[in-house]
Formats: sequence, C-alpha cells, structure tokens
Amino acid sequence: MIGAHHSGNRNRGRLLIALRWLAAAVVIGVLLRFLPLHLLAEAIRRVPVSTFLAILLGYLSAHAVGIAKWRMVVNAAGAQLDFRTCAQCYAGGLFGTLFLPSIIGGDVIRLAVGLRRSPNPAAVLAGNVADRCMDVAAQGGLVLVGILLVPGALPASLQGPARRALLYLGAAFVALILCALLLYRPLLGGRSIRFRRRLARLGHALGSVSGVPHVLLAAWLLGTAVQAAFLVLTVKLAETCGLVLPLRDWFFAWPLAKLAAVLPLTQGGIGIREAALVGLLSPFGAAPHLVLATGLVWEAVVISGGLVAGLGAFLLGRRETAAAKLNNREY
Repeated sequence: MIGAHHSGNRNRGRLLIALRWLAAAVVIGVLLRFLPLHLLAEAIRRVPVSTFLAILLGYLSAHAVGIAKWRMVVNAAGAQLDFRTCAQCYAGGLFGTLFLPSIIGGDVIRLAVGLRRSPNPAAVLAGNVADRCMDVAAQGGLVLVGILLVPGALPASLQGPARRALLYLGAAFVALILCALLLYRPLLGGRSIRFRRRLARLGHALGSVSGVPHVLLAAWLLGTAVQAAFLVLTVKLAETCGLVLPLRDWFFAWPLAKLAAVLPLTQGGIGIREAALVGLLSPFGAAPHLVLATGLVWEAVVISGGLVAGLGAFLLGRRETAAAKLNNREY
C-alpha cells in the first residue's frame, strides 16, 4: 500500500510538471501569435554563441555568490556546513526549482542534503527561511529602486497601476501577519511534545540568526547584488538583441516581472516572466518582439544554468559518497 501511495505521488508530480511545461508553451505560443516571427527570429540570431556563453558564465558566477550567502546565513544559525556541502545543497535547489513539480521543490532539494549533514538540522531549516526572507527583501528593494528612479519617466498609464500594486502588496503583507498572529495558538494546540520540542529548536535557531543583524545585512546586500547582476546580464542580452532602453526602465520592469513569475502557473515561471516583461516595457517604447526575444534567450540561459547546477550537485554527491565509502573501508 505504501509503495502504491508513493507511486501515485510520483505520477501526480510528473503530471504536474508536464502540465506546467504545457502552460508555459501555451503562454509563449500566445505571445508568438501576435508578434512578427521573422523579426523575433532575427533578434535571437543576433546573439552570438560566445555572448550566450559569457552571459551563462556570469549567471553561474552570480549563483556562486548565492552559495556563499546561503552558507553564511545557515551557519549563523548554527548549521556548521562546509562550502562543498552548501554548494551541493544550493546547486540541487537551483535544479529543483526548474524541474520539480512544486514551487518549493528547490527548497526541498536544498534542505535534503543539509539536514542530513548538519549536526543541527533545525539550524539548516531556520537559516534557509532567513535566506529566503533576505532574497524577498532584496527583490523588494529593487522594485522600490525602480519605482523611485522612474517617477517622471513612468507613463501615465502605469502610474495608477503601480500605486495600486504597491497598495495591494502592502495589504497582503499586513493580512499575512494578522493571520499568523490569529492562527498561532489554534495551529499549535494539541500538538505533541516532540513537535513542540522541534519547534523550540527551530525558534532557537531563528533567534541565533536574528542575534547577528550584521549577517542579515550582509546577506541582504549580497542578495541585492546577485539580483542586480541578473538584471544587468539581461540588459546586456537585450542590447545584443537590438533592444536599447535606459537602465531605470529595466529596474522598474524586471523585478516586477520576476515577482509575477513566482505564481505557480508554469514551470519555473517560464512564459509568465516574458509576458510580464512585454506588458511592462511596451509603454516605455520597447518593441514587444525584442522584449520577447530577450526573454526567450534569457530563459535558455536559466535552463542551461539549472542543468549545469544539477550536474554539479550530482557530481558533488557522488564524490561525497565515494569519500564516505573510502572512510568506512579504512575503519
């Protein structure tokens, strides 16, 4: 019965992945339906292989900074993980974000190895939560910078929607906090002592992270630098495709498009991000086919990076397994 249950879960997961990839293809297909395909293909052909590889290298280098940031935060919580283990966790999570069925699939893969290797598993979980919070704060900071940079250049058609979007985001955040406060006791009521002990260890680990604000500040700065690097790489890619816009326009549109891609409608936000970019940059005078060309090539960079990360995580895991077997033979 248990085997059948697990088999059913795997089948549902595969079906969900297939449906999300199909949804991504549908969204991109709709965009292609209304854009000149010959101009789109011409813009994509302008990107040399050398430029694509350089952008991919920059993308992976930015994620290397992300590995260092993740290690810094989880170790501040008391995880005691070395860089190799953190690299395996982070690279596996990057692969899982694209190729696993859940929007938290990347975090599941990232935590799986860390929880096994750390003498304090609660610290890994708490550190990952704190790291995610810093990533959200970094993304929100870029959105704020974009809105502050384009008050005069922002088209009138976008000023109202931008204000309403910020209002809705603020209201959603307040509602989330209120729900957490109201449901805190009902959710914990009746829980076992074992569960409460685990929760206490998690709370202690979170307290360890919050007790080192300089680490959180450094993580936020590194997270902002990583996201800004992705933005600049996208801009360079757009210029190669023939799309030249002021950097402030990208600071407004790119973070918002990435936030839209968080919606669990397509696999890894593919298609949603491109549609959002087209909608946000078109009022600034950007040709939609050039925006879509940039988005498609960037998705190729992201998918290639995810595959490289998955291969790296696999090789690191094999190496760790081989080292463990060797140690067992010596004993």
